[in-house]
Formats: sequence, C-alpha cells, structure tokens
Amino acid sequence: MSKIRIATTSLAGCFGCHMSFLDMDERLVALLEHVEFNRSPFTDIKHCGSCDIGLIEGGVSNAENVHVLREFRDNCKILIAVGACAINGGVPAMRNHFNLRECLEEAYVNGAGVENPQIPNDVELPLLLDKVHPIHDVVRVDYYLPGCPPSADEFLKILGDLLAGEAPSLPYNLLHYD
Repeated sequence: MSKIRIATTSLAGCFGCHMSFLDMDERLVALLEHVEFNRSPFTDIKHCGSCDIGLIEGGVSNAENVHVLREFRDNCKILIAVGACAINGGVPAMRNHFNLRECLEEAYVNGAGVENPQIPNDVELPLLLDKVHPIHDVVRVDYYLPGCPPSADEFLKILGDLLAGEAPSLPYNLLHYD
C-alpha cells in the first residue's frame, strides 16, 4: 500500500498549529505508517511537490505567502486551512484595523527602544500586503480545522477520516473550547 503524501507550511502566524501537530506524540509514529511528508518543517523540503493533503497554518500577509499558498493549491489534491489565522486571519489580522504605513512607523521608527529608526527596505524582504487575509481569500480551501491551535486529537481525526476515504467530520467534543 502506498503512503499518503502530506505537505505542511506556516504563513503569517505563530507556528502553534505545527507544535500542536507534534503533540500527537507517540501517535505520530503510528500515523507515519500511513503517511509521508513532502514540504514541511519536518523535512526542510523547500517546494511543495505533488501531494494528497496540504495543511496550511497562518494568514496571508505578504507576496511570498501568496506564492507559497498558490504552489500548495496547485500541488495538493486536498487543502486544509488549519487554525484561526488560516481561517480568519487570526492575530496577524489585527493590523487590518490600521494603515500599513502607520504600523511600520510604529514598529520601526516610533517604537520603544528603537535606536536606528528606519523602515526596512530590502529587495530580499517579501512585499507586505495592505491587509492580512484568510487563505480562502486567495485559493479554494477544501476543509477547515478550527482552533488556536487545533488539538492533536483534531489533527488525528481529520487525517484519520481522510485516510479512510471519508469526508472529515469533527464531533462536538473536539470543537467545543472551554
């Protein structure tokens, strides 16, 4: 039996969803009997190849995020928005209430402790978008895995359903946060 290929990436976010994925602990070993990773922080592969499932965490805040997201959509049969930032912009989208120039000036010019006030302007830096977007604003998303971050149990459930050839269905106890 061939293994399901999974790719993961983090856009504008905190990387908490990947950390939660790792919280599967020893259950990750059992999952690895059925899956292999393509592009992922686990493999350090830089570009997404042909995959069955793509897991995207983080919002879309710059041109590089757009490029990576489109590459994933082009190469992944199933694309899953993982966590609040991918689903609705999350904490990074808090800057959407302000003018981008004002945000940059506050961080790099007027911020506390700034010693050499200048807004970075280097061709190596990805161009910032005026707003942070959820990933469904840029590409078609097949499934959503909510949470900040989603639990390891949620990852296991959605991947288990997909491995079984079923549409993912998260029970209430995995979606109820209190």
